[in-house]
Parts: sequence; C-alpha cells; structure tokens
Amino acid sequence: MIARTLIILAGALGLLLSSAARADKLDDIIASGKLRCAVVLDFPPMGSRDEKNEPIGFDVDTCNDLAKALGVKAEIVETPFPDRIPALVSGRADVGVASTSDTLQRAKTIGFSVPYFVFKMVVLTKKGTNINAYNTLKGRKPGSVTGTYEAIALEKDVKKWNDPKGSFRAYQTQADVFLALAQGQIEATVVTSTVAAATIKAGKYKDLQMGGDAPYDLDYVSLIALRQEYGLLNYLNLFTHLQTRTGRAQELYAKWVGGTMPDLTVKGVYR
Repeated sequence: MIARTLIILAGALGLLLSSAARADKLDDIIASGKLRCAVVLDFPPMGSRDEKNEPIGFDVDTCNDLAKALGVKAEIVETPFPDRIPALVSGRADVGVASTSDTLQRAKTIGFSVPYFVFKMVVLTKKGTNINAYNTLKGRKPGSVTGTYEAIALEKDVKKWNDPKGSFRAYQTQADVFLALAQGQIEATVVTSTVAAATIKAGKYKDLQMGGDAPYDLDYVSLIALRQEYGLLNYLNLFTHLQTRTGRAQELYAKWVGGTMPDLTVKGVYR
C-alpha cells in the first residue's frame, strides 16, 4: 500500500515538474528577448519595403508595438500569403501580423485574436468626375478585375440600376483597371481602402482619389498564433483591445491608409 502511494506521489510530482518545465509561448518570447512576426511585405500599405529595403507598413508597426509591449525586440519574418500559417506551425515565427481573415476553416489549424483591422471597400475615382459616393456611380462607367468579389458586386449593381448611360467593364489585372481609370476609359472602380490609399500615395496614376465607401461586406482580420498557446492568444486579445482603446490603431490607420478606421465591432454581436 505504501509502495503504491509512493508511486502515485512520484507520478504526480513528475507531472508537476513537467508542467513547470514547459513554459508557454508567451514566456518563451519574453525569455528570448525577441518577437518574430510573420508579415506579408508585398501588400502595401499593410506591409512593404522602403527605398532602403526596410520593412514598413501598418502590420510592421503593429508588430513593433506588440514587441514594445512585451519588452522585447521585434524581428520581421517576411512571409508570403500562403505561408502565414506554415510559418507558425514550423516555428519560424511566433505570431502572425499578416492581415489574416478570421475564417472558421483556418481556425481548425491556427488560433485567432479578436480583429485588429478590417478591410472595407471604397470607390476609387479620378478628380473631376464628381463621384463622391457609391450611389453616384449610377449612370457612370465603372470597371474592375473580372471574377473578383468587388467586380461581381459592382456589375450586379450596375445591372440593377438599369441606367442606359451606365456600363460595367471587366479587366484582367488591377494594373489594367488603374490604367483604364487614369486614361478615362472608366470613371471609377471599387477596391479595398488600403489598395486605394497605396495607389494614390504611390502617385503612378495621376489625379486619383477616393470617392466614398462601397456597401460591401467587411473583411475582418486577426493576429494569429498556435491555437494551443492560450496564454499568448489571451495576451494578443488584450493587446488588440488596447491598441484600439488608446487610439493607437486609429493613429496607424491615419498614417498608412488615411481617414477614420472602420469599427472593429459587429452590431448585435459584440461591442
């Protein structure tokens, strides 16, 4: 009986020591003094490189803010869109600050924070068209990249308006759309607010400007980490809340996108 009790106690002690020895990811990051963020760097203004080849953008600044909050140094791990989750699973990165849409399918593999950014669709037009709201596209000549979500929605609305003066034109690439807009072949297009801001800022196509929001579904994106790292995910949730509550998220939005950041809450679901 005594021997059996000793075995049970020894096993329990072993489990306690094993649990103590295994610090969670949050502890590991703090102990290492470094936070490795997977960031997409070909998606301005969320992530790109400047003339000195240094990473810049909303996601880069968010990673730096997170590292500062943790008291560690940020390391940007350049990660293409398809490699965002593999980078975490393989251990190449600790967190993903990479504009990752919070889908249920992805949640089977990776853990999501509450949304830290939301992409909205806006009208991109040219100065002098007098297009300043989505409904002013009625009777105009908009265009978009064929097969995309925004192209399907825009073409559907043009047909619904049934205005003989209006027409929709489809193009193969985003560059083709911007060129057509700059040359006056179309009067407007619909793109994400970030793409619109980056295109206007780049200055390649002259006299482009935003012409109001498009009434399409919003795309909420979250910070990501391994789904079993509850301590880290809880920290990411609080960090995201504080970025919004302190006004820092709006500051970064104004810096990289321009204007007022869309509401991250969903009416009737959470505040």
